Amino acid sequence: MARLDRNGMGRMGRTGRALRARLCVAVMGLASLLSGCASLDRDAHAESLAKPAGLQREVLVAGGFRLTAFSRITRADKPVRIYIEGDGLAWISRTEPSLDPTPVVATGLALAAADPSPNVAYLARPCQFTPMQDNPRCEVAYWTGKRFAPEVLDAMDGAIGQLAARVPGQALELVGYSGGGAIAVLVAARRHDVATLRTVAGNLDVEYVNRWHRVSPMPASRNPIDVARQVAGIPQIHFSSAQDTVVPPEVARRFASAVGGTCVKTRVVSGVTHDGDWAQRWRDLLTQTPACGDRQ
Repeated sequence: MARLDRNGMGRMGRTGRALRARLCVAVMGLASLLSGCASLDRDAHAESLAKPAGLQREVLVAGGFRLTAFSRITRADKPVRIYIEGDGLAWISRTEPSLDPTPVVATGLALAAADPSPNVAYLARPCQFTPMQDNPRCEVAYWTGKRFAPEVLDAMDGAIGQLAARVPGQALELVGYSGGGAIAVLVAARRHDVATLRTVAGNLDVEYVNRWHRVSPMPASRNPIDVARQVAGIPQIHFSSAQDTVVPPEVARRFASAVGGTCVKTRVVSGVTHDGDWAQRWRDLLTQTPACGDRQ
């Protein structure tokens, strides 16, 4: 086929090459347009979740990244609960990474929107919801093999610090969905102001999950189970689903065992998949308050 193409181009000459060039430009333009439309659709979806909940969009700069956030801070005398998004559209297939990790369905944002607390904030992961041209540090590695790298944690920690500073002296509560659960744990291990920790379908043992799916390890990323003992004093609940085949309940159980003590609890729900409608159940699940005591 390659030889036929070369011979064909030789016969077509300059006119053929010009036509091919114009066709390539048109195809590239269409691909760019489709990508732009997809991003707009994902932005519109995010806005449709955030606006009814009074969550205002903003961009926080931390660690060299521009991070998209949505927040509603109405009481300076109350804790702030910060939700961290999952990995988003990191891969198109098992072997092909996405060019834009913005989630198609922003489950972390949906959880934040379902939270009636006076102070709620949502933090997207690096390169999600933020135009690539405005975020020069973005590269594919930051939503594939380096998604939990030290520089990513620096950026997320810095942005969380900015949000927490809006209610000085108040408790900071972290909630992470899927890969956002890994970020929540890794950041909590760095800080001294995290009062509670919740994860939903959280990837709390990256190496175990990668082995489970028979995908490549991520040596440039940190693994939350390695810092389990460092968060042992934080009251925490880790929710998982019996129907989750992406991050099965065994992941939370392994993490809880590594944490030890009486401040960590796991809860398994039924009837929701990994990327299912967790938000519909979230208000009821929020009534389960993390606390240290008899382990269950």
